[in-house]
Amino acid sequence: MFIDRARIFVQSGSGGDGMSSFRHEKFVPKGGPNGGDGGQGGNVVLVADRNVNTLVDFRYRRLFKAKPGGKGQGSNKFGRDADDLIIPVPVGTLVREETTGALMADLHEDGQTAIVAKGGRGGRGNYHFRTSANRAPTFAEKGEPGEERWLKLELKVLADVGLIGYPSVGKSSILRSVSAAEPEVAAYHFTTLNPILGVVTLSEMRSFVMADIPGLIEGAADGIGLGHDFLRHIERTKILIHVLDVSGSEERDPIEDFEKINKELSQYSERLSKKLQIVVANKIDLLESDEPMQRLQKYMDERHIEVYPVCAATGEGLPELMEYVWQVLDTYVEEPEQNTEEVVYKMEEKPDFEVSRDDDGAFVITGPRIERLVAMTNFNDDMSLRRFQRIWRYMELDKLLRKNGIEEGNTVRIYGMEFEYHQ
Repeated sequence: MFIDRARIFVQSGSGGDGMSSFRHEKFVPKGGPNGGDGGQGGNVVLVADRNVNTLVDFRYRRLFKAKPGGKGQGSNKFGRDADDLIIPVPVGTLVREETTGALMADLHEDGQTAIVAKGGRGGRGNYHFRTSANRAPTFAEKGEPGEERWLKLELKVLADVGLIGYPSVGKSSILRSVSAAEPEVAAYHFTTLNPILGVVTLSEMRSFVMADIPGLIEGAADGIGLGHDFLRHIERTKILIHVLDVSGSEERDPIEDFEKINKELSQYSERLSKKLQIVVANKIDLLESDEPMQRLQKYMDERHIEVYPVCAATGEGLPELMEYVWQVLDTYVEEPEQNTEEVVYKMEEKPDFEVSRDDDGAFVITGPRIERLVAMTNFNDDMSLRRFQRIWRYMELDKLLRKNGIEEGNTVRIYGMEFEYHQ
């Protein structure tokens, strides 16, 4: 089964809570704070693995959750950092955030990694909060929560050569003849609904991967038919073998087919339209005269495109075609990818604070700084609460709320917590 799309939920580990503790030694009557920091939560990391071929495993498991960091301990002992959660995906996987549709990673090389949910940092122990005015702080930070999000995974087949052409022109028959692949072959349209890969071996040291891509129809660049599914899979092939039915057995003109498909390629991607194409004139055994072949040859000569007449049913012309394809690949110079660096996901830059109103009239404050502060504050500790109030004033949130029309006694919500506003 070939699966080229998947939807998964990832959640990184929260940071471990910091420790509030004090030195308790026999000859140290008033030992100072010695609470250690919490450990870092585990990241969720996708890694491209050439041994993984499809996204089928994600149909049965969609939830991926990294472990939290360990809690800090006394004697300034740090909590243990959690291991990253490693998720293997096929080479050629695109990763998008479902909510925004933003591209988070383009994993096109074996071993390439992308952090898609960053683990929370560990909370600081009470040792960090000692001051000349407060030598015995009783509070410590809670661990920072991890990130969570839904992801969409899309797989682009990676092959050296892509077979393109209208349905039923003989692409599957060609792949079956020159490799060990066994695509279904039948006399009806859209026999191939998923990409099929085959390894073409010419000798012990000469081989390449060829992909039979689902048939293309007019309007594919606009998503009609198999549309974008087809076009997505041929973006990374090195060269294209454009298969035409020179016999016109489907009552179509091979030159018109060639022009229509190239129009779709150029509409979808300029880079795709510039890929080297080798034209294969298939079904020569059905020709009643030389005229159709001569007409096609003249058309392609004017455009400096190589034409190879073949008969996929008998294998005629295929050995010469495969030899030429190998020669082209052997001298092929790879165009640099637009995204060649390892991708580490970064949160979108947002304003420090935003104020909105809930349906019940409560004021809602959002923003990474204040949400992180609320999540990491222990509101059951008086000293920790006073520290929160000091930072609140430093952030000038009262001024922001008054600007938005808050009044005495109104409710304020931040990161799941509710507060009552008093000036």
